[in-house]
Amino acid sequence: MPDINYSPLWLSFKTAAIATVIVFIIGVFLARAIARNDFFGKSVVEAIFMLPLVLPPTVVGFGLLVIFGKNGPLGTMIENMFDTQIVFTWNAVLIAAVVVAFPLMYQSASAAFQQFDPNVEKAAYTMGASRWKVFWTVSFPIAWPGLLSGLVLTFARALGEFGATLMLAGYIPGVTNTIPLAIYFEVEAGNTDTATFWVAIIIIIGFSAILWLNWWSKRNLLRYKNNAR
Repeated sequence: MPDINYSPLWLSFKTAAIATVIVFIIGVFLARAIARNDFFGKSVVEAIFMLPLVLPPTVVGFGLLVIFGKNGPLGTMIENMFDTQIVFTWNAVLIAAVVVAFPLMYQSASAAFQQFDPNVEKAAYTMGASRWKVFWTVSFPIAWPGLLSGLVLTFARALGEFGATLMLAGYIPGVTNTIPLAIYFEVEAGNTDTATFWVAIIIIIGFSAILWLNWWSKRNLLRYKNNAR
């Protein structure tokens, strides 16, 4: 058993958990708003949301570096306001995870909100319910299976993020060394035993998440069929 520093495990879990919460909130509300409204340029907006899913992570990381770098528009603004930099910090790890995981949550949430009849919501409106109440008591519960699927995929994607994180946050032990980065640099250093340990850990986590999601989906599908009889 190699001598293991477990900081990558903590950093990965902390990053994935917080990124999942942020992405879930933003993704659900954007998907809900866009799914129920048609406007000029809607396809362009959705294409921009999905872009990190198809771009190489290093390209996403380079774009984030341009935006949040020392001379970037947001990087400069944050430094002037808070006297701190984003690049090569844990905040950079979090931003990279949020950006690359967002398309999965948005896609799942958008599909979930489009799958049920909008007349269900309209019926609730005619009974005097507010938009907020309709969302929480009607739209959200109906769309929940799809939202949960997006939630699990978002966590798994944020946990495995590598390219954009390396570009924006670099590799700083104890600060930005998530599991994927630890694997890469352990291999580079010739520490294959440690790299194998982290590979096994991340495979177990990813496999468990997908296994649980499949089990949960099948259980709910079976319950739905039984209720429909």
